[in-house]
Amino acid sequence: MAASNSIFTISPSRNVARISLNQSLSPPLSLPLNRSSSVALRPKPRSSSLVLCSTDESKITAEKEIPIELRYEAFPTVMDINQIREILPHRFPFLLVDRVIEYTPGVSAVAIKNVTINDNFFPGHFPERPIMPGVLMVEAMAQVGGIVMLQPEVGGSKSNFFFAGIDKVRFRKPVIAGDTLVMRMTLVKMQKRFGIAKMEGKAYVGNTVVCEGEFLMAMGKEE
Repeated sequence: MAASNSIFTISPSRNVARISLNQSLSPPLSLPLNRSSSVALRPKPRSSSLVLCSTDESKITAEKEIPIELRYEAFPTVMDINQIREILPHRFPFLLVDRVIEYTPGVSAVAIKNVTINDNFFPGHFPERPIMPGVLMVEAMAQVGGIVMLQPEVGGSKSNFFFAGIDKVRFRKPVIAGDTLVMRMTLVKMQKRFGIAKMEGKAYVGNTVVCEGEFLMAMGKEE
């Protein structure tokens, strides 16, 4: 059945446009309009612009293009081995600190020990599986603590220090030849009257904790 012609009327008193398609159909559709506005029913064109989003794949690709030997920066040097030897009394084969990479006077020090197959303890610990002895990790951490203790801000460079105690020591993961042991020692409490200091230490390989514990240091004047 053919539909009658559509009628488009505007009522100025009610500010409403009425579109009547057929009187026998449902009630007319009402659209609110301003007097000064016109009605334009047009299909919204689709945007043809392309949005590009960055992904992790592009970053991974860029990293692969950089040779691996150029991706990682070297540790900074705050104290080199010669400066360390001026502070610590230890010498080969028991000097277990190679470089200080961060130092806050009277508070903390961060140092590294490069663990190599040429270290003199590996032939016996163990020949078929070279693992750094846990007691030497503790000794290396204590030497980093000594760098804090023997500075003028704490005890003075003309003093010796000794172990007074170690508590809550835990070994989390073996340290093997080829690892770089990064050790942080922090001064927690200092009793200058008795020459006793409490320190907390953690050692890392990469971002993994391999050893941690609490240390008591005793200061002793040189004879």
